[in-house]
Amino acid sequence: MKSTNTNLEPETLGLTVKGAYKKKSFKRLMLLNLPHIKKIIIAAVCVLLVNTAMLVKPYILKIVIDDFLTKNTPQKGFYSLTGMGILYFAVVILGGFLNVIQINIINKAGQEILRTLRGQVFKTIQFLPLKFLDKTSSGSLITRATNDVEALSQLYTDVFMNFFRDVFLIIGIVLAMFIMDVRLTLVSFSVIPIMFLFIFLLRTKIKQNFRKMKTLIGRINGFMAENLSGMKLIQIFNGEKERKADFKELNDGYYKVTSFQVWMNSFLKPAANVFRNITVAILIWYGMDKISNQTLQIGILYAFTTYIQQFFEPISDLADNYTNIQSAFVSADRIFELLDQKENLEDLDQGISMERMDGDIEFKNVWFSYNEKDWILKDVSFTVPAGQTAAFVGQTGAGKTTIISLISGFYKIQKGEILINGININEIKRRDLRHNIAVVLQDVFLFSDTIGGNISLNDDIEPAVIEEAARASYAKEFVDGFPGKIHEPVMERGNTLSAGQRQLISFARAIAHDPAVIVLDEATANIDSQTEVLIQKAIENMAKNRTALIIAHRLSTIRNSDKIIVLAEGRIVESGNHEELMKKQGYYSNMVLEGRKFHKNKHDTKAWALNSYWLKKGIFKI
Repeated sequence: MKSTNTNLEPETLGLTVKGAYKKKSFKRLMLLNLPHIKKIIIAAVCVLLVNTAMLVKPYILKIVIDDFLTKNTPQKGFYSLTGMGILYFAVVILGGFLNVIQINIINKAGQEILRTLRGQVFKTIQFLPLKFLDKTSSGSLITRATNDVEALSQLYTDVFMNFFRDVFLIIGIVLAMFIMDVRLTLVSFSVIPIMFLFIFLLRTKIKQNFRKMKTLIGRINGFMAENLSGMKLIQIFNGEKERKADFKELNDGYYKVTSFQVWMNSFLKPAANVFRNITVAILIWYGMDKISNQTLQIGILYAFTTYIQQFFEPISDLADNYTNIQSAFVSADRIFELLDQKENLEDLDQGISMERMDGDIEFKNVWFSYNEKDWILKDVSFTVPAGQTAAFVGQTGAGKTTIISLISGFYKIQKGEILINGININEIKRRDLRHNIAVVLQDVFLFSDTIGGNISLNDDIEPAVIEEAARASYAKEFVDGFPGKIHEPVMERGNTLSAGQRQLISFARAIAHDPAVIVLDEATANIDSQTEVLIQKAIENMAKNRTALIIAHRLSTIRNSDKIIVLAEGRIVESGNHEELMKKQGYYSNMVLEGRKFHKNKHDTKAWALNSYWLKKGIFKI
């Protein structure tokens, strides 16, 4: 069994060149603050006042020690122990009050920024073309919309403002210390260069490791989403052990990089504390000698030791938050990498407006490849006049579903033209194109919503239209049997509904949007004979006055089509209605005869063993 890929190289999005993304994320994160600049300025003023309070407190105690405890200076009015005590208390209360204000203001602004950013990420994902999504894992996109945005939360609500506070606090401390004693200040900062060299050496390792962590958590998210969707299949084929082994491989890889991260983090804060204590020890050793020589006042030494403690507090905070900061900037790179895919996003409103199409479709010498080298369609040409039904048949890989994807505008062809109403499909607004084309797939996707919500999918469709669509698709018969009727809740992916019920809801969805073109891509493959009768009636209702394109292995679904187009290896080998193609006794006739032979021997075990062959060769069910 193929093992899960745990390559720890930083993952990139589909069309991004690996290693090429080097945007200035910090600058862009700052620009997100502009709509909230008033709140940020108010918070910044509060921070400056809080810093002033922190700087004033040691100086008040310095006055108390040097003027009133050691010199017995006469006390007059406010210039007294009582006055200094009141002033100290007032400074503490004011600083605490302003700190509460700035925390609330900056947290609110930060959450508003994250709400906006999360909305931008989701909007970008919505407009990514299928060509892009084919090359990008769902886990990577989920991680960007959730984990990466959340990683920025602390950056906006805490780190940025604390950084602003700490920078001005450090500047204020340095100025206060230089004003009191220049030589003592230089002694106090003698170990700072060594400390910053230590932090610089760790910085690169921490950032590289965080990139590995982000890559792996994206793969774990994708693995979990995939396995939850396919859990029924895993249980049917007893694949639990193998999937657990694959997850263990991913999980162990994530454990290793996180353990290494914890190991590196263990150095940062203890190192800051060690450097702080060394500095205090040097300061006391140097200062006590000066005090004994009466060249230094005790109050100044006390103020210096307090300022040094305050100086190392932001350094210690930085050590605590450094890994969070690195994580946030890695996440910012990944988020902006996604948001910068503007040239790849679909512009749904660019092009010729066509609110209602006739449904006339023409392929002219169309060549198409998903990877620019292996041709899926080769010089394909056909026409489907408005209001007619065309069926596409052929073995698996012949290009049937690709034709449907091209008509819906999900991919662009390399050669030839696709015309709708005589207009090149690339010149038509994507929004109008898809509004006029409804696709019903074999694997019906239903959202966690109501039945009515899954039929409409948007708020532009009136409840009466939804009810009529349910009736026309013959879904109303079983919908009315639920307690909530059209408002009955649907669980994730419609797991509480049968395959036939899900299919009828998808037909109702197509009818409700009133398209000019109906596309059925193996829409009758997974249903029983009783449900098939309802579906055949629903198809007749849908196809009235519309162009219908059908891909199916059921002969009963396609034999009445106006045109049957037979594909083989990306080329059209036959075209005509059922009677015409049967008279030719060619490719199509052979598939029908093989289907009848298979049906006749369906009770034969060997014949049923040919089921995979039947699917591959496109032999019809009768």
